Amino acid sequence: MNIRSLTRGDGVVIGAAVLLFIASFLDLYSYSASGFSDSQGVWDNLGTGLGTYMGAVIGAALIVLNRCMPQQRKVLGLDLGMVGTGFTILSAWTLFWTLVDVPDHISAGAGLVLGFIAALVLAGAAVATPLVPALQGALIPAPKPVAPGPYGAQPPTGYGYPGAQGAPQQQYGAQPQQGQPYGSPQPAPAQGAAPQQAAPADFSPFWFAVPVTRPLFAEDGSPTPIAELAPGTWYLAVEQRGAALVAQTQDGRRGVLQDTSGIQRG
Repeated sequence: MNIRSLTRGDGVVIGAAVLLFIASFLDLYSYSASGFSDSQGVWDNLGTGLGTYMGAVIGAALIVLNRCMPQQRKVLGLDLGMVGTGFTILSAWTLFWTLVDVPDHISAGAGLVLGFIAALVLAGAAVATPLVPALQGALIPAPKPVAPGPYGAQPPTGYGYPGAQGAPQQQYGAQPQQGQPYGSPQPAPAQGAAPQQAAPADFSPFWFAVPVTRPLFAEDGSPTPIAELAPGTWYLAVEQRGAALVAQTQDGRRGVLQDTSGIQRG
């Protein structure tokens, strides 16, 4: 499971589920007349407590669980996220009519009002997250790679290293002349001598993160994904094949990322 794959919409779902769980311990109805007052709690009726309130909380748990898992799981052919969204919508719908149909001489309690608001926000976030780009951003920002590892490492640029400011440059592959200090300027080639060609610029591996979950396909062209790249995790691009990248996962698997749009380079 990868919690870095959670989105901002999932964060709203989690927050609303916590608020709904708290509301389940408050009063559902309150009654006051002739100096006499009474109240009914949510858990005085198990159908309301377990079926309506906890049904939405379970739905939120299914949505978050489905997002964290590397591969989507299904129940009776339905995606876990879809099942969880259905639970949240049903809970909001039930609480709405419970709030509208409060009996006469009885007031809606804090648990009913707060529960309806939380269920409405929960269902709205569950439905809107796949549709609103602002809710699809990563909930936990991706950490910057501390060290690129053996691939893509950049040499130091301090004094004394090749390429440092003020340090003379030496052509790649050239040998210093005998009696000449290392790193000193090379003499111009003799007239008629062919100049040495510079090495061609090769692909430089780099770290990247994907904006949304994307499949990683086998290098042999198989249509079946071998892994999924999740947002919030850094992966290493080791080769470029046209518009696609050959990426390496944290467990060492390599595959082809065909959709490279919107990736974030480290």
